[in-house]
Amino acid sequence: MTLENFTDFVFLGLSVRQDVQQGLFVFFLLVYGITVTANLGMILLIQLDSRLHTPMYYFLSNLSFCDICYSSTVSPKMLADLLSDQKRIAYNLCAIQMYFFGAFADIECLMLAVMAYDRYVAICNPLLYAIAMSKEVCTKLVALVYVVGFVDSAIHTCLTFRLTFCNSNVINHFFCDIPPLLALSCSDTFTNEIVMFSFIGCVVGCSIVTVFLSYCYIIATICRMNSAEGRRKAFSTCASHLMAVAIFHGTLLFMYFRPSSSYSMDTDKMASVFYTVVIPMLNPLIYSLRNKDVKGALKKILYNFCITGC
Repeated sequence: MTLENFTDFVFLGLSVRQDVQQGLFVFFLLVYGITVTANLGMILLIQLDSRLHTPMYYFLSNLSFCDICYSSTVSPKMLADLLSDQKRIAYNLCAIQMYFFGAFADIECLMLAVMAYDRYVAICNPLLYAIAMSKEVCTKLVALVYVVGFVDSAIHTCLTFRLTFCNSNVINHFFCDIPPLLALSCSDTFTNEIVMFSFIGCVVGCSIVTVFLSYCYIIATICRMNSAEGRRKAFSTCASHLMAVAIFHGTLLFMYFRPSSSYSMDTDKMASVFYTVVIPMLNPLIYSLRNKDVKGALKKILYNFCITGC
């Protein structure tokens, strides 16, 4: 049987047990609700408070927008499948889901690198910050990140859906991702694996190198500061970003930088749940709970709302 016989794919999903699926539905619905609410709240908060109209928060608002889109490419379909006996997705919709998921994964990865560069300029070259991170420069950086993400994802999607899928259209996963589709194909996937390792490696590698070098300079600069309060404040502004980078890149490296022969789909599904569903929820919580400016802006807006409402 070849791909021409298939009009759709079937997901095995996260579990075949009905009681487990119902529990997972409640949990993931709560997580998705928090993800959308928290990230949308972060975007609105940055827009409403003029003190947050800086490059750092401009990038953060774009990261929040990316998290909403990133999670929304997977979560709604996954939630619907948890309540359905037939976990089907049309062939074209599978390609669309893979494309947008890959694009926003790349965008998030590169946006974290841009945010690290922004912190480097702010801490290591504060006198040049206004020029180096002008509104025009920030806009161009964000535009470049989106272009790279969408182009890179288009290459992977086109290569994946040119493969032949034989004997089965059952995907041992809960969404259309590259590794489970390569495992399903009866074509030679060597080229796909090389392109996946090369292109994703380039995107992730550039992001990790940028973050690493930025923080090497940042740490060296902070250690030279005479003021203990200045060192504490500088470390505080970087801690949230470092935490988000470590969580995202650690999971991404685990998922994609292994040969297909070593994949355990059950293990990968658990890892995929973490970086597709949980991480987009964690990012706004990490930044809001550890950021005095965000907490201060939130308190101010809530206070004004209560005064106005009363």
